[in-house]
Amino acid sequence: MRNETEFLDQLVSTVLSARKYSQISPPFVRSLALRELRHHRSYKEALKATKSKLHQVAGAYQESQTDYALWLDRLRAAKATAQPAALQEVCRSLMVHHASTRERLPILEIFFQTVLSGLPPIHSVLDVACGLNPLALPWMGLPPQVEYFAVDIYQDMLSFLDGFMHLLGITGRTAAADVLEFSFERAVDLAFVLKAIPCLEQLDRSAGERLLDSIPAAHLLVTFPVHSLGGRSVGMSDTYSAHMLELVSGKSWSMRRFEFPTELAFLISR
Repeated sequence: MRNETEFLDQLVSTVLSARKYSQISPPFVRSLALRELRHHRSYKEALKATKSKLHQVAGAYQESQTDYALWLDRLRAAKATAQPAALQEVCRSLMVHHASTRERLPILEIFFQTVLSGLPPIHSVLDVACGLNPLALPWMGLPPQVEYFAVDIYQDMLSFLDGFMHLLGITGRTAAADVLEFSFERAVDLAFVLKAIPCLEQLDRSAGERLLDSIPAAHLLVTFPVHSLGGRSVGMSDTYSAHMLELVSGKSWSMRRFEFPTELAFLISR
């Protein structure tokens, strides 16, 4: 009789063999697959559930076929013009390919300027479940010497972002990992947790609280969507405002709230 480890190895191998999921961090897939294998009666059900969860927390937001080499070539060409507007134009065109950053494009010119105003100089940033958000660096107003750390589950995307940050001359580092298991050992001035909590809480209901408690940052920018991926508004702003108050309840943190047409933001200082 095959044991759990053998079934788990097969499940992980099957998931990663699919082109849609081939670039996801294997430890993340393994952790998710183990949970589903223990919650379902058969291997077939566990496989279906694992793929479903991966789609909910990742695949639904990102296009499955992306030519990152071509993207980097376009960015290099724009950077070579020495025209900031040319680089921004390409960054905008690329951010369209991820649902989270696509939703932020209408407010990009004011978003970071508004929520980060009044903060002391930022020398280090941690971007949790970053997606393509590092492409918004030209709008963040951070100093050239800033250190930028980005964590996500897509290995190929992170390799591309490494190249992008190198192109900008920014000291950057990326890690492909499950953010709920990743150890944030180095303290940073600012952490981004942009629309990540709703996704993570589909895997673990305590994910939001655990994440906010574990990130060693002086300031955290936490955001939530105000519309579903299908564009529906179903009281999400009120729901997430109440949830955020629950997450910080009992903590001696200060918090500012910002509401934009496409995103609800909270800046925590502690």
